[in-house]
Amino acid sequence: QVQLVESGGGLVQAGGALRLSCAASDSIFQFNSMGWYRQAPGKQRELVATITRGGNTNYADFVKGRFTISRDNAKNTVYLQMNSLKPEDTAVYYCNAGLFVPTTLRYVEVWGQGTLVTVSS
Repeated sequence: QVQLVESGGGLVQAGGALRLSCAASDSIFQFNSMGWYRQAPGKQRELVATITRGGNTNYADFVKGRFTISRDNAKNTVYLQMNSLKPEDTAVYYCNAGLFVPTTLRYVEVWGQGTLVTVSS
């Protein structure tokens, strides 16, 4: 099974920037969609941004204009550039990859272990 490994998290002041990376152990081109989710303490995991195999992107309203998702198929890596960070962006950020399997009609998902982003005020 493909493994996803996130990196790039850390502590940053409000207004600062971080770039998260999600490296896959196999080709990411196989996945219909890849994305970033986050989970803050005491809250449910929520969608941040997704990018399809064809490069179409989708963002949660609370990150539009601040975060950018991108992919490098040659490096099997997906990125999340986070600018103008706010304290409420503090969370564990998870990488996700989704694949629709036609033979089983199932949508299979793979998750990374997460990387912590802490934004201080």
